[in-house]
Amino acid sequence: MRAFILSILLCFSNLVSAQDSTSVISLSEYLGYVKSFHPIVKQANLMINESEAKLMKARGAFDPKLEVDYDRKTFKNTEYYDRLNASFKIPTWFGVELKGNFEENTGDFLNPQAFVPEDGLYSAGVSVPVARGLLTNSRMAMLRQSRLYVKQAQADRQLLVNSILFDATITYFNWLKTYNEKRVYEDFLTNAEMRFNGIKKSFEVGDKPAIDTLEARIALNNRRLNLEKSRIKFVKSSLELSNYLWLNDNTPIEIKNGMIPDVLTFNSIDLTLNTSGLDMESFDIESHPKLQSLDYKFKSLSIEKRLKLNNLLPQIDLQYNFLSQTPEVARSFSTSAYKSGVNISFPLFLRKERGDLKLAKIKLQNTKFDIQNTRVSLKNKIDAINQELDSYILQNDFTDTIVNDYSKMLSAEERKFFLGESSLFLVNSRESKLIDAKLKAIDIENNFFKTKASLFNVLALSEAQVN
Repeated sequence: MRAFILSILLCFSNLVSAQDSTSVISLSEYLGYVKSFHPIVKQANLMINESEAKLMKARGAFDPKLEVDYDRKTFKNTEYYDRLNASFKIPTWFGVELKGNFEENTGDFLNPQAFVPEDGLYSAGVSVPVARGLLTNSRMAMLRQSRLYVKQAQADRQLLVNSILFDATITYFNWLKTYNEKRVYEDFLTNAEMRFNGIKKSFEVGDKPAIDTLEARIALNNRRLNLEKSRIKFVKSSLELSNYLWLNDNTPIEIKNGMIPDVLTFNSIDLTLNTSGLDMESFDIESHPKLQSLDYKFKSLSIEKRLKLNNLLPQIDLQYNFLSQTPEVARSFSTSAYKSGVNISFPLFLRKERGDLKLAKIKLQNTKFDIQNTRVSLKNKIDAINQELDSYILQNDFTDTIVNDYSKMLSAEERKFFLGESSLFLVNSRESKLIDAKLKAIDIENNFFKTKASLFNVLALSEAQVN
């Protein structure tokens, strides 16, 4: 009996010293690394940068433009012509274009209409589309769509970051599960070793038969086998977890042997995943990033549809320019000297324009169906996940009761065994039942965690709260 007690104290001291060398990484701390340094998260940030670059490009369509056209021909000491045409254009929002121009032409073979005063001819005028392109045009549509793309990119970025955090969270929960399973097998291996040593001592003094030592050794080796299997699973899950851990300089890092998950994750999961205090009845489904992204897409396609509809109108551009050879005198610009014109263009069948409009309407209708389907799908998913969470809470209460009852039965059976009123077979049987119950409790807890992560992923309200 003294040897049996010494073996218990020795195992306990080894367990304490092993725990002192470990370092716990919580879910919040782990997700902090993922959110800050993971390449996919950085890639998601590029989506916003890309949309902002496209917005800048669209605004460039309204930039003032300076154009210079110079043409000269000289042959056999004869200057055929020397023509300079410089213009400055300012596009405005409603398709109207302001234009200033300077023209200077000399030469022996100029077209008569190119004759201008010796110091050149200045003009200032405007070009106005009165049908197609007045209320909407490609520049206006591109700028409006680019502004929507920036907002859509922000929603898409949140969805992408949410997705990578969800995958990382599931991996952490799998790591936690394998660690808890390994702890169970470690605890019962300790029990099996103590039982084997105690029975062996009892056999040596003649209190127990030899068959009991054989059965105790079989149970001990089974525990060792199960522990080795769980250890390998834990190592594999640790390496999978390392896939999500990076440093700021894009260097991947690995989980060290002394690092373990937080076994008290159950107490902080709601705070970490930002699902605590969530009132599903008052939850606004329209604020979901997926629906917001589709809504921005719908608005963008609506702008495209307006543009295609406007293209059914004829192209009628009016131009009017005041002419002057002394632009420094404001009164020199008068209606008596001007250059005007009108350009009219209209396809007879409009097949291209009507086809573009029909395609735009189809895209718009398709996106509308996507919005309706996504709205219903999200509501049903959220409802199903909440019911599943309620079920897992109930299942967890049942398994806790079962584990406690099996623990009491095992303790009672062990007392009866050492009093000689039971057999080692019954003790091992009770212990196997308890192991199965604990593993089942770990599995249910893991399913509960995964369902919480699914709720976080489906809601996509905000990113996880990290340290």
